[in-house]
Amino acid sequence: MQLNFIDWIVIALYFLFNLAVALYLRKRATQSMSDFFVSGRNVSWWLAGTSMVATTFAADTPLVVTGLVARNGIAGNWIWWSFVFSGMLTVFFYAKLWRRAGVLTDVEFAEIRYSGKPATFLRTFRAIYLGIPMNLIIMGWVNLAIVKIMMAVLGVTKIEALIFVVVIMFITASISSLSGLWGVLWTDLFQFVLKMGMVILLAVYAVKATGGMGALVSKLQAIDNTRSSSSSILSFVPDLNSVWMPLITFFVYIAVNWWASWYPGAEPGGGGYVAQRIFCAKNEKHSLLATLWFNIAHYALRPWPWVIVALVAVVRYQNDPAFHADPESGYIRILISDLPAYFRGLMLAAFAAAYMSTIGTQLNWGASYLVNDVYRRFTPGKEEKHYVKFSQLVTMLLMIASAVVTFYMDSIGGAWRFLMALGAGTGLVYILRWFWWRINAWSEISAMIAAFITSVVLQLGFNFDEGNPEQFAYLLLITVSITTVVWLAVTYLTEPEPEDKLLAFYRRVRPNPAMWGPIAKLATDIKPQKDGLFNIMNWVSGVIMIYATLFGVGKIVLGETLIGIALVIVGLVFGAIIYVGLNKRGWETLSE
Repeated sequence: MQLNFIDWIVIALYFLFNLAVALYLRKRATQSMSDFFVSGRNVSWWLAGTSMVATTFAADTPLVVTGLVARNGIAGNWIWWSFVFSGMLTVFFYAKLWRRAGVLTDVEFAEIRYSGKPATFLRTFRAIYLGIPMNLIIMGWVNLAIVKIMMAVLGVTKIEALIFVVVIMFITASISSLSGLWGVLWTDLFQFVLKMGMVILLAVYAVKATGGMGALVSKLQAIDNTRSSSSSILSFVPDLNSVWMPLITFFVYIAVNWWASWYPGAEPGGGGYVAQRIFCAKNEKHSLLATLWFNIAHYALRPWPWVIVALVAVVRYQNDPAFHADPESGYIRILISDLPAYFRGLMLAAFAAAYMSTIGTQLNWGASYLVNDVYRRFTPGKEEKHYVKFSQLVTMLLMIASAVVTFYMDSIGGAWRFLMALGAGTGLVYILRWFWWRINAWSEISAMIAAFITSVVLQLGFNFDEGNPEQFAYLLLITVSITTVVWLAVTYLTEPEPEDKLLAFYRRVRPNPAMWGPIAKLATDIKPQKDGLFNIMNWVSGVIMIYATLFGVGKIVLGETLIGIALVIVGLVFGAIIYVGLNKRGWETLSE
């Protein structure tokens, strides 16, 4: 795809605008560590929530969705649609608790909940683990994706694409180091509008080039008649007799995986950059609304432009061996063939926006761990300006390190699964540590060790293949079972945290007292918040609202208007239940 002078002007203006935002916010963002990493805890819900959505829209996300649809139809997206359960749990149970904790990073939680050397070790280990190896692999993965996109779109060599990406990454790191989270938030907003506008535009032109939505659906139905599978490409529900999603695997996704496993961006009980956006919200009400908006936009509204382009690619390249070998490339091929020439500059800017929103967050988030939870933790007493400058230095160093990782990504790609093994099965302890007084630092440490050892032994010793859907299901079930037994045993075999530590945490966070019996009795100055049933009702309503809206919008887009409208109405009804409930009694439980 050739670019003309106007295209390059559009791309240049995009980068200049982002830099201008960073320079404008520089003074505001560099007054203190709180300003740099959590925007002074003064962000409105719509900005914090949109930033979460923008961060999860990486440059490779449309390509991944295209691959899922090409291989397994629309229902292939259940691999990530199942996380709705976890997302809504964060909204109604954990957003307010995280905001009350008043921490700068989620790993700082360890030393407000636990005490002594185990707490110090836990905080330091998780900060280094998340801030360096995990963070660099995520950034390397995203860098590699944008390199491949640039190679396909611009027709350049890998080295030329890498140079282009390094320039973008340097600009992104400069924005992040100049203006901290404030710059990330406001550029995320602009980038989200740009990239969503362009992917919607591409979907419109792709459908038009196929003859309209009716023609697209008819061609897909014709392809269904030639397939051996009993499930349609257009089906929203997977065939539970299929190889890729047998019943046991689907059960694990919707009933176990979302609460049992730790994974970046969808941590059980909240965490990572989602927690960072919660910390930056003005108050508990804004933190709840931010996570609610994020989940609605992320699951119910955003996927369909990607899915539609993926369906067009399935029709267009059904007989192309290259597409079947690399279905993710279908998105780029449709972009090159169907998007009018005068939108090329804007589309490349949109890809840059998708890349920058993710990388900008990863840089700021990773630096927050290394500075707040390691450097500042062991070098206290220095001026705020010193820590801010060190944060800027760490941000740039992470950028350089991620560029190096990208060069070797092909050789360490398997490390992603290896590192993820550390979190398999640990989710339950992250969920319960807020609500059960008996959990201690050794509970978390033993859960991480047990999950890692169990997962690695099953994969390397017993040849469980995580890439095989059925074996993945049994791998997860076994790992969760063993990990749960281990951390529960360790919890009861070790001493609870000191009473004064537990009292301080209970007074600070004010969790539901049901499983804080002996501590809640001592904290007579704290009014018990018996909101468990209310939160469960909202959680169930939220899950139904998301799925009804997701499938309703999909049905409308695909031409089944009446069914789609009915489902959207169901979503609106359950949304109204949440709204009425929060107005009647929910907001009174939150701090303004």
